[in-house]
Amino acid sequence: MRKSVKEETEVKAETTSDDGGDGGGAADAGTAVQHLAQPSVSCPYQVGEKVIATHEHFFYEAKVEKVELREGWMFYIHYWRWKRSWDEWVGVDRLKKFTKENLQLVTDVKAGTAGSLSPTKLDSRWKKHKNDSASRCRKRKIEHTLVKGRHNKPVEKLINISVPPTLKKQLMDDFEFIKRTGKLVKLPRKPNADEIIKKYQEYRRKKDVVTSTSLGEVLSGLCAYFNKALPVMLLYNNERQQYQEAIYENTSPSSVYGAEHLLRLFVKLPALLYDLNIDEDSLQDLQKNLHDFLKFLQKNQHVFFQSTYYGPELSRRSTDKEYN
Repeated sequence: MRKSVKEETEVKAETTSDDGGDGGGAADAGTAVQHLAQPSVSCPYQVGEKVIATHEHFFYEAKVEKVELREGWMFYIHYWRWKRSWDEWVGVDRLKKFTKENLQLVTDVKAGTAGSLSPTKLDSRWKKHKNDSASRCRKRKIEHTLVKGRHNKPVEKLINISVPPTLKKQLMDDFEFIKRTGKLVKLPRKPNADEIIKKYQEYRRKKDVVTSTSLGEVLSGLCAYFNKALPVMLLYNNERQQYQEAIYENTSPSSVYGAEHLLRLFVKLPALLYDLNIDEDSLQDLQKNLHDFLKFLQKNQHVFFQSTYYGPELSRRSTDKEYN
């Protein structure tokens, strides 16, 4: 399960202040990212998690597809073996954890009665769930291995990641286009996050001749964090429908989204890495690599970031450019 994170994240750089009004004042980078959907340490269910959901006094297997924090946590669920027309938003009171005990409450679709799953069906469904869970667990392990500290000493402060001024303005413009005007980033992006990370690795290989093994760990971890964090905390609410349409099964966000959303991750990283156990030398090496990556984004800003945002009916065609 994802480690707990702080809800508030600060970018260590001066920004233009925003009075919070709805007028024409520009929002600073901090204001922009605060409008992103943020998870709470008390959020009981995550996107993609299997659950047992109640509907009119019956229990059904379901999957959490969206999470929003309104007056309380709300979950958009899809009922297993039911048409999409039955998908709905529910509160936490309508959900139970997917355990073998709760699975026994599930309504047999054919029989139409609750708690009528035969022992064979029950064992079969539970075995499948355990296999699926084991597979997801293996994929999650990389999330906690961004950097391997040599002495495993805890970090007592947030990692300082300073976003360059021009990239902070990019965050502000991104916020204005999406939240103020309702426009969206055209998907799929070209280059996407995977390609940008690969271009940076090639850039460092040419620049340094010999690259350290820690760079590969940082970039691999960066990609893993991006894929995990994007549906949970890197999207504005009005981008969520686009996400559902763009990301299919076995499709990673890093192969569809680009620099615009990758940059948002850097604002969240200090809180995401707060619980990471790492020694001082590895911490400095990590910060150096992350800052250098941001400089690379800044150097290629006109190539990696799109200059035009589109309405919800945006096309899926994308163009590529040469990079420095």
